Amino acid sequence: VNQAQLPTVMKFGGTSVGDVAAFERVFQIVSTQLAKQPVVVVSAMTKVTDALLAAFEIAKKGDFAAAIATLEPHFDRHTEVSRHFIPAGVPNAFNGELEFARGELSDLLIRVSRRSLPLSMLKDAIVSYGEQLSSRLLAEVLKAKGVKARQVDSRRLIVTDDEYGAAQPIWDETETLIKLELGPIIADDEVPIMGGFIAANRGGETTTLGRGGSDYSAAMVAAALGAGELQIWTDVTGVMTCDPRICAEARTIPVLSYEEAAELAYFGAKVLHPKTIKPAVDHAIPVRVCNTFEPDAVGTMVLADSAVVPNKIKSIAHKKNITILRITSARMLGSYGFMSALFQVFERFRTVIDVISTSEVSVALTLDNTSEIERVVTELERLGDDEVESGYAVICVVGEGLRASTGLASQVFSTIEDVNVALISHGASSVNLTFVIKEEAAADVIRRLHKQFF
Repeated sequence: VNQAQLPTVMKFGGTSVGDVAAFERVFQIVSTQLAKQPVVVVSAMTKVTDALLAAFEIAKKGDFAAAIATLEPHFDRHTEVSRHFIPAGVPNAFNGELEFARGELSDLLIRVSRRSLPLSMLKDAIVSYGEQLSSRLLAEVLKAKGVKARQVDSRRLIVTDDEYGAAQPIWDETETLIKLELGPIIADDEVPIMGGFIAANRGGETTTLGRGGSDYSAAMVAAALGAGELQIWTDVTGVMTCDPRICAEARTIPVLSYEEAAELAYFGAKVLHPKTIKPAVDHAIPVRVCNTFEPDAVGTMVLADSAVVPNKIKSIAHKKNITILRITSARMLGSYGFMSALFQVFERFRTVIDVISTSEVSVALTLDNTSEIERVVTELERLGDDEVESGYAVICVVGEGLRASTGLASQVFSTIEDVNVALISHGASSVNLTFVIKEEAAADVIRRLHKQFF
């Protein structure tokens, strides 16, 4: 099939539909790519999801009138956009939709205050209005500006299990419905506009897909349609070679493999959550990260595999506020249950370990979340002597082919030979070399490495 005939799925995040100017930018982006048969997936307007969750919490305490009142300013933001684009005197379908939503939301919030249905079910129904309204509003704005657009309710396309708040899609049914519903619309040269993040179970009750859910919706639509490309429109130009706040020379990485993107996401490069784009990657659909505010800049392309770049390094990520925990035990020598006992402690207190390094008689590991550290240490004292040190940073050098390349680690460490490195983890992943240093040295180390490799 000719690439040009394949639809392009475009996902716009909350900041991309935050206000009048943002809607204008989305119109420009969609209207210039009409030949690519766009399918648009949109998040709720900025702050709206949080406002709906807050209203749910207020209603839970019994005060549904106050809960509804907190939503008014957000309804007004939608009305302002519709008033700006849709001339007075022209029938405005969005206003009717908004009135309808207002009535349904007050009904749902009353039910929350009375607890007349399971709260998890009511919460998903309430929070889904962010995407229901933003997708309807975008469709009406595009129509008013001469684009043949049509809102499609995602709850008729994405079928999930009953796990409210973090529902898992049922793929084969979802794939069939997406093709069935969107195929004819695209064939008619209309632009389908869908809300991300929202879905429905087999019984038709509204569910949501959890964090990063709009990217997930978009990736599923792209996979089902065999799209030519999935574009994630956000407020940054792709993934950078390092944090631009630390090093002004940081630049956009042109191409990343899925594995590299996953390593970077873990270290706080917040652009993409790897799980959410997996359906697209599994179907070999290129994912491009674009900046709504600089639509002509070329963003980062994420492919199933990416070529090795000449200097092998793609990006330097980091995480601050890291605590190192060392457990030393002579008993550990040759005892096979030790590691499992150790991990069980962290599992019990739901504490995630970032980096781990072992020797014959000791284990050192880093923690990002220290809320349970006292309890963890108390438990670990049964296993050996513990030392806890805070104030560290994890530096993560990411690039395809790191493990296979000779001399790269020595190049990294000779660049920072005067810095004390507390922990090193290398070889677990072929795309990642991680080490831990004192937090105050982090910015300097990142700048030096960036200078060395870029």
